[in-house]
Amino acid sequence: MVKRPYVLTIAGFDPSNGAGLTADIKTIEALKGYGLSVCTANTIQNDVEFKTCYWVDIDVIKSQVEILFDRFEIAYVKIGIVKSWKILNTIIDVLLEKNNAIKIVLDPVLKSSSDFDFHSSNDNSDDQDNIEKQFETVLDKIYLLTPNYNEIEKLYSSKTIKETIAYISSRTNLFLKGGHRKEAVGKDELFTTSGKNFMFNPKRQNVSEKHGSGCVLSSAITTYLALGFPLIKACYRGKRYTEKVLVSNSSLLGYHRI
Repeated sequence: MVKRPYVLTIAGFDPSNGAGLTADIKTIEALKGYGLSVCTANTIQNDVEFKTCYWVDIDVIKSQVEILFDRFEIAYVKIGIVKSWKILNTIIDVLLEKNNAIKIVLDPVLKSSSDFDFHSSNDNSDDQDNIEKQFETVLDKIYLLTPNYNEIEKLYSSKTIKETIAYISSRTNLFLKGGHRKEAVGKDELFTTSGKNFMFNPKRQNVSEKHGSGCVLSSAITTYLALGFPLIKACYRGKRYTEKVLVSNSSLLGYHRI
């Protein structure tokens, strides 16, 4: 029997199980990884409504991470919602202390699909320059960033999307999700630190919107990386798996199956 690789997701809990930790775990398990999880937030939401978010204390998050690394060999991590870039840096530093070769895929969830703005709810006195510096420190520590078009527009308010893409991909690999594109909806792009650009066109026509599709995609890519696929193939396969979830039914909550 082939041993499954451990894949850690650090994200929020969604009671509807369409997004966050449980969506990640379903994806990881469907793709033949073994999912481990650390909770960063308890959310009050379903697939159409987001009421509020209760953040988990950073010491609790660190303790969850540490006890998992004490027991399991973890080389790949997907990270979802975190209270701030400052706290995210702290979490990443703990991961790097445990495994300095760890590959981190960050899905920078800034706003829920029902428009709850995570970072605006924080008590954060940092000015914009400090926030951007904290984010840039994150970029230097991760392997892949997976924003959608709405998210990448908000990362650097003073830059165009083209400038932001060039800047981020000079520091880490960037997978830009195309579900919110104004043109060519569903076309994703990978920008690598080596300066290469790859297009991933949609293959399915009968897709329907799904709550948590970004979580599914980022955790699928992470799992394929853990299974030994190179970055380009992991992104390609991750997109194809996500399309299977998008066409699995006509509701907002997708089914996971191979």
